[in-house]
Amino acid sequence: MLEFVNVSKSFWTGKQRKVILDRASFRVELGHSLGILAPNGTGKTTLINMMAGLEKPDEGEIHRLCRISFPLGFMGGLVGRHTARENTRYIARIYGLDPDYVEAFCRWLCGIEEYFDMPVGTYSQGMRARLSFALMLALDFDMYLIDEGLPTTMDTEFNKKAGEILRERLETTTVVIVSHQASVLERFARSAAVLRDGHLYMFDTLDEARQLYDYEPQS
Repeated sequence: MLEFVNVSKSFWTGKQRKVILDRASFRVELGHSLGILAPNGTGKTTLINMMAGLEKPDEGEIHRLCRISFPLGFMGGLVGRHTARENTRYIARIYGLDPDYVEAFCRWLCGIEEYFDMPVGTYSQGMRARLSFALMLALDFDMYLIDEGLPTTMDTEFNKKAGEILRERLETTTVVIVSHQASVLERFARSAAVLRDGHLYMFDTLDEARQLYDYEPQS
């Protein structure tokens, strides 16, 4: 289970204070994947980073009572001077997994051939994104965090393989995905929420969430 209890988060933009969450309380239960609709610039990445523990709230508490992944696309755990082989084996040991399995899985899924044995610092953005996503799928998590779905910098073949694996994981794990497009959420979650003006509105279905998301209040 992942739970936010009266969580507040804001930033000073230089001109005004931007509120991401204002005393928000909600819970994500294992087995119930959640899609969150949020317009660009409202704090999607900040929200997902708080779920992962990469950012702390200004106020309130976040309870993580299960194994929660790092966000898809997060590359902070990769060491640029080390090869993908060295990175995958090191991270596997941190999580108590078989380094041979994690290396082989990532080598197969990434499909970057000889670059797998070259320093990650020499990779293109797309290659680093592939490695990061492959690692997320190789590790054993109860809940996976995704910001905007599969990165567009990755090629079609990788997206197809990774997408198929992720859909299989949905049968036994839970996904929290944040996007500004409802069509992205349809592939991963049935229940949904809307992030608006610092509040997270929870709904049983994506259709209900979409009605609020598409609604433009009259000025």
